[in-house]
Amino acid sequence: MAGLYDASRDDFAAALGNQPAFRVKQLWEGLYQHFQQPSEILTLPKDVRETLTREFPPQLEETSVSVSDRGDTVKFLWRLIDGGHPIETVLMHYRDRATVCVSTQAGCAMACGFCATGQAGFNRHLTPGEIVEQVVRAARRSAERNQRVANIVFMGMGEPLANEESVWRAVERIHGDIGISARHLTISTVGIIPGIKALAARDLPVNLAVSMHAARNELRDELVPINRRYPIEDLMQACRDYLTVKNRRISFEWAMIAGVNDQPRDAEELARLARQLRPSAHVNLIPLNPTPGWPTKGSSKTAVYAFAKRLEELGVNVTVRQNRGTDIDAACGQLAAGQPVLMKTRSRAETI
Repeated sequence: MAGLYDASRDDFAAALGNQPAFRVKQLWEGLYQHFQQPSEILTLPKDVRETLTREFPPQLEETSVSVSDRGDTVKFLWRLIDGGHPIETVLMHYRDRATVCVSTQAGCAMACGFCATGQAGFNRHLTPGEIVEQVVRAARRSAERNQRVANIVFMGMGEPLANEESVWRAVERIHGDIGISARHLTISTVGIIPGIKALAARDLPVNLAVSMHAARNELRDELVPINRRYPIEDLMQACRDYLTVKNRRISFEWAMIAGVNDQPRDAEELARLARQLRPSAHVNLIPLNPTPGWPTKGSSKTAVYAFAKRLEELGVNVTVRQNRGTDIDAACGQLAAGQPVLMKTRSRAETI
């Protein structure tokens, strides 16, 4: 039995039997345009609604909702109905848009020490429907304040390109059925080169964000362990190839860690990498958010803006990301869905 958002039109048609073909169209529009549950789609007969509710259950069970920033940031904790694994989704409202940060895995196997999801470990990949349902449920919440979800970032729990096929099927559904354009879809990766190559071969020009955090292999090996398999030189070539095919500016994500990657040397190394891509990669600086498993502190506000200024002097476009939802563990790197995380011992990188 397929879950509600993993089901295809053919699945629904088979379940509805002798019902007119337009019933599937009514259902599809209700699910993806109006964000309704089958029981709420009143254009469908009552017996059809009952059949659909019974045969195609939602795949996420809401466990809790946390609100921050005067209601502008909402974190959803879900339980996957097939096995109980917890995942989280973050909805962020801005004056002119709403953005949903979705998870692509229950947990993460990348083991980046400063990320709470990586500290908690990996459970399983999410299905396309489990990813799409996060968007639908968040969009429904956003509609309550008359705001339309306009941006989707695949930056929640998990490494999207370790689950590339499911992520892409979700992208197609979000783009084709919910109606969010490719320029407003951003897929993040810590540097899974086969996944970047697969993404380059796909037909939609989505945005690519690379979580760099260090611009020399010695340090990146410690902060982002997958770098030992896919070193910076190879990663940059994959980025150049992606840029050539898609012609969409790539962004580098950089979590600012006090005394580790916020020094003048780091800015100069990062600038050299960013300028290799034409136009220059855009750098997003993210003050490191506190997690229970990482003893190092984020860079001070003064250090963050000094780093940004130096990048600008070196010809790099840079933005300092505004932290949202830190007090409810909804900010970048904090999503662990209530799972225990392990305290990491201090590494050599933390003393640089």
